[in-house]
Amino acid sequence: MSKPQITICMGSSCFARGNEKNVAFCEDFLVAHGLRDDVDVELGASLCTGNCAQGPVVIVNGKTYTNVDRGVMQDILENLFPERI
Repeated sequence: MSKPQITICMGSSCFARGNEKNVAFCEDFLVAHGLRDDVDVELGASLCTGNCAQGPVVIVNGKTYTNVDRGVMQDILENLFPERI
């Protein structure tokens, strides 16, 4: 089974709207639950999804989540790894 792909948009709009906090939360969550080596997290300024008005944007395994705050990020991760929570 391939590793899940979590892409956190780091375009200027998503970054300004809170994705810098989502990056930190995601990293902390993965470490706290022993998942860091099991997940590829792609981060980069070139990852603008074109959904700037709906940011922050996070894409997990091809599914786009919009208006992602800490609570939504936690829900995403808990649903992605229910066996590790």
